[in-house]
Amino acid sequence: MAAAGPIAVLADIHGNRWALEAVLEDARGRGIREWVSLGDCLYGPLDPAGTADRLMALYMPAVRGNEDRILLDDPARHPESPSLAFCRSELSPAHRRWLAELPFSAVHEAGLFLCHASPQADDAYLLWDVESGGARRRPPTAVAGRLAGIAQPVVLCGHDHLPARLDLPGGRILIDPGSVGLPAFRDDHPFPHAMEAGSPHARYAVLRRSPAGWAAEFVAVSYDHESAAKAAQRNGRPDWAHALRTGFAE
Repeated sequence: MAAAGPIAVLADIHGNRWALEAVLEDARGRGIREWVSLGDCLYGPLDPAGTADRLMALYMPAVRGNEDRILLDDPARHPESPSLAFCRSELSPAHRRWLAELPFSAVHEAGLFLCHASPQADDAYLLWDVESGGARRRPPTAVAGRLAGIAQPVVLCGHDHLPARLDLPGGRILIDPGSVGLPAFRDDHPFPHAMEAGSPHARYAVLRRSPAGWAAEFVAVSYDHESAAKAAQRNGRPDWAHALRTGFAE
């Protein structure tokens, strides 16, 4: 297996331009010139338009997330929320076209399979089971069962916002880079639960391939999270402001 240049894996930016800029600067300082994105790029009470401008300029392989999809759906299909209305008002026709062209999943020529949440759905965790008592990790055999038919040696997913590497039966690996732009959130589906990274850092992963195989480095970057939190507060989301400041959902 030949060596390959490093690839930065981004996910769940959620319109956090401040975090994205810090991650891009950090990656470029490491000599990285190649990127992939795993979706949920723009939704949130922060700076969706500024985030879209920076992502579009990278011309990178990317897939759509569930909240990318919701931004483009007929508004009648989703309960209107302040964040959804804010994002829709901020995005230009060019931003919407870019978002609409993102595929559900993609295969990178280096042997990477890209999806947002899972190969089956853009809103179903691949690494977690959510039960009435909260979220718990799925064992490798259960995750592998959800990857039937995928031949690539590296699977990339996001959606849960928590960085992880899982070694799968047969030698494949699954990498979740964590969230660039939102370190914690609460969700009520299918049961109430919280996902919390525990600090306000912007997170991404760096993939490197060598003759020994693939290696992943998980990176946590300090950035001006207070500016992002103030934007969330101005735009009616004190819960986001708390998560951005602390890395905890409450």
